[in-house]
Amino acid sequence: MSIQHDPAIRGFASDNYSGIHPDVLSAISEANGGHQIAYGEDAYTERLQEVFRSHFGESAQAFPVFNGTGANVTALQSMLPRWGAVIAASTAHINVDEGGAPEKIGGFKLLTVPTDDGKLTPELVDREAWGWGDEHRAQPLVVSITQSTELGTVYTAEEIRALTDHAHERGMRLHVDGARISNAAAALDLPLRAFTTDAGVDVLSFGGTKNGAMLGEAIVVLNPEASEGLLFSRKFNMQLSSKMRFVSAQLIALLDGDLWLRNARHANAMAQRLRSGIEAGIADGSIRGVAFTQQTQSNGVFATLPDGVADRLRESFRFYDWDASRNEVRWMCGFDTQAEDVDAFIAELSRLTRA
Repeated sequence: MSIQHDPAIRGFASDNYSGIHPDVLSAISEANGGHQIAYGEDAYTERLQEVFRSHFGESAQAFPVFNGTGANVTALQSMLPRWGAVIAASTAHINVDEGGAPEKIGGFKLLTVPTDDGKLTPELVDREAWGWGDEHRAQPLVVSITQSTELGTVYTAEEIRALTDHAHERGMRLHVDGARISNAAAALDLPLRAFTTDAGVDVLSFGGTKNGAMLGEAIVVLNPEASEGLLFSRKFNMQLSSKMRFVSAQLIALLDGDLWLRNARHANAMAQRLRSGIEAGIADGSIRGVAFTQQTQSNGVFATLPDGVADRLRESFRFYDWDASRNEVRWMCGFDTQAEDVDAFIAELSRLTRA
């Protein structure tokens, strides 16, 4: 097969655009050959349990799945009765970017709360945490947060503990959508369990695809009492891989060592380089009309641009509008983003805003 793309081209649209980290690709190859029992009874998935327990504690149990939507829907479904509801930020991936799958496939109601920075607080949770026992209202029984958030912000361990305590006091559980959880750990400079298990989180979705994997995420149950039926619901939600060893091998390659952290630190550092370079340009007048809309705490940069600049900039670098009505855009960095990519982007932005 001939190569159908230019491997030298990298943009800022999504950390999903990247290829596979060479160590992860090698792990897939090394797991090949011979026969292993299908559907998760293989040696790699068994080893993966040990690896996840080393990061999240002895009670952690991992269920590898294909993708992030599958992880979120299946995890939340296991935490709820049929009449249950999930409180989430209005910007949450489960609300905005999963095509209605949580409600259509998961069968539970989403109760969303507007938030300027993508983060929930106990006070914001209380806007929807009411109506228990009212047969006319879906029962709020789970709070779901994203770490790091869709706006690139990061919850501290103390903020998550406050949310879990608040939820548990009201008979609710707490779920973490961890599609970019490695970036959050890198930003906080904390081990994964410090802001999950030790902070009282019940269930999380662990992301691999945005951090160097080809495909594959995992549902990680931290509190066995908070989840029921995953062994069965993973199958009927079409998330049970027959050749699971190849999903597990990728996650082992990331987590059995520090590759997950090195990748995330690099992506975060490239986002900081991008922001710092633009800030310097704003300060010296070489970049005009650009303003940041969120803190840059992980691997995403959010900003507004002058009219027409985004489309002209996209002729050289792909990225997405975040809120086109106010010219707000999102620039994402990945494990394979290079310093020269960032510097070229800043130079082009400077040229266009001075044109």
